[in-house]
Amino acid sequence: MQGEQVIPSAKKNWIDILAKTVKTGIIKSNLLTMFAGLTLALYKYNLNLWDKLPEILLALVGSILVIGAAGTFNNLYDRDIDAIMVRTKTRPTVTGEIDARMALWLAIIMSLLGLTALTLTTWLAGLLGFLGLFFYVVPYTMWSKRRTIYNTEIGSISGAMPLLIGWAAMYPDVTHPAILGLFLIMIIWQMPHFYAIAIRKHDEYKAANVPMLPVVKGIRRTYIQTNVYLVLLIASSFLLGTLSTGLMLVAILLSVGWLIISLYGYRRMDSERWAKSLFLYSLLHMTILFTTVIIYSMMGIIFKL
Repeated sequence: MQGEQVIPSAKKNWIDILAKTVKTGIIKSNLLTMFAGLTLALYKYNLNLWDKLPEILLALVGSILVIGAAGTFNNLYDRDIDAIMVRTKTRPTVTGEIDARMALWLAIIMSLLGLTALTLTTWLAGLLGFLGLFFYVVPYTMWSKRRTIYNTEIGSISGAMPLLIGWAAMYPDVTHPAILGLFLIMIIWQMPHFYAIAIRKHDEYKAANVPMLPVVKGIRRTYIQTNVYLVLLIASSFLLGTLSTGLMLVAILLSVGWLIISLYGYRRMDSERWAKSLFLYSLLHMTILFTTVIIYSMMGIIFKL
């Protein structure tokens, strides 16, 4: 009986270690945007859902592996600063629950398998997968994160890439204004989102010497820059009008709501509560917008069957 109890516990522990190493939370949120791009391409180009099922599965597997590889590389490189910050000091690469060499091999193997899977859909999806991985690991993790307040802007490129990957996996052309609009929205969305996190974790970033905007320039500068990006977010939403007035209005209303919360909350709340409200709304904004895109696309696909 005792031996039978140890095995499930060990399996559960190892699964938890792998989940934290590859950052499953980030994988899940990125898959939402990837599927938004994928379903939108299916609808826009009137592609048969069943004929494209192999490519859909390859895009899913490839995206999971590439995003997981990027997270693993990031955990591996950032072990020193992760050990200082409360929210990251329990990561397996910090605690030693996973060996550094094993984490490196895990990241390499996931990268190769993931990029292969994406390339089997279209060459462009494979290229975008590589660019997303490269931008996250090299320009963001290894260079800008520790050197400049613009690390968030640089990291946002890779954060928005799953949208293009999903679209490109179905159709190798990402020049349509709608997908470019969503890509721009996703890039801009990340700044207010991560600024809010940086405010809430100000002391941790400061202790780790990570030059996040609130740490280096203060709350007032962060407030101004947040609002500038929210205005740009509203403006970029108009690009969705090339595909659907309804989607455009949803994106505009969500972004206007975010700006109102920022302006109103800054005057009524302390910085911690203001940042928390922006962070929670950012999650709501992304979830509603991209779920709406998926539903809109799937309804269009169904009605065309």
